[in-house]
Amino acid sequence: MKRIFVKFLTLAFLLSIAFEAPAQFNLKKAVSGAAKAAQAATLTDAQMAAYVKESVDWMDKNNPVLPEDDPYTIRLRKLTEGITDADGIPLNFKVYNVIDVNAFACPDGSVRVFAALMDIMSDDELLGIIGHEIGHVLKRHSKNAFRTQLLTDALKDGVASTGGKAAALTESQLGAITQSLINAKYSQKQENEADDCGYDFLVANGKNPWGMVMAFEKFLSMESGQGSNSYVQKMFSSHPETQARIKKMTQRCEKDNYQRPAAE
Repeated sequence: MKRIFVKFLTLAFLLSIAFEAPAQFNLKKAVSGAAKAAQAATLTDAQMAAYVKESVDWMDKNNPVLPEDDPYTIRLRKLTEGITDADGIPLNFKVYNVIDVNAFACPDGSVRVFAALMDIMSDDELLGIIGHEIGHVLKRHSKNAFRTQLLTDALKDGVASTGGKAAALTESQLGAITQSLINAKYSQKQENEADDCGYDFLVANGKNPWGMVMAFEKFLSMESGQGSNSYVQKMFSSHPETQARIKKMTQRCEKDNYQRPAAE
């Protein structure tokens, strides 16, 4: 079956007020923008959760989700059997049948793996990547990135709450926000935190953490020639940094006496 990736609309963050000529400056507009920002800043965890759910539902509706009887889904279900939550956050896993090499985890515990990533990863390597992505959830990196996007849209389009109820998102807002979930970029510090947290998560769930090392090694060999928007470039900013992360995770595996799996 031909894989089709649904391209999401990306909203630019335009602070147009700041660049208007003095004669055109609209005080009412400026005050309105500030009010929207302040309102969005008071979003409760429940409202945040509602926005995340709406965004994940939109993604699942607008991407080719493979059914339960598909070999890709069966493989993912087998690999993640028994992995039900991350520090109390319930996890759910789905496969998107798209050609991009990618995987991501949302603040609500929704983990989405692209079929193209599964094509190039062994079972251990795939688990290593999933562990790393869940590490971002556990460290609240994905939640903070999502909130930042909401605040951005609040300034531009009034994404906020009224009367304690989260305002509905438009299709274009959903596109922008879901794009931020899929392509969230984290700092080197955050990536290292996700490595360590993902390692602990895999160990706690009875999985061999060597898979993370093996996945990083495979990505290192792929780094050159990848586009700036690729998953590889998103995770690794430079060869030295990648090598340092591999070395650190290798030392942890060896210290904890884990046996490196044979290459598939």
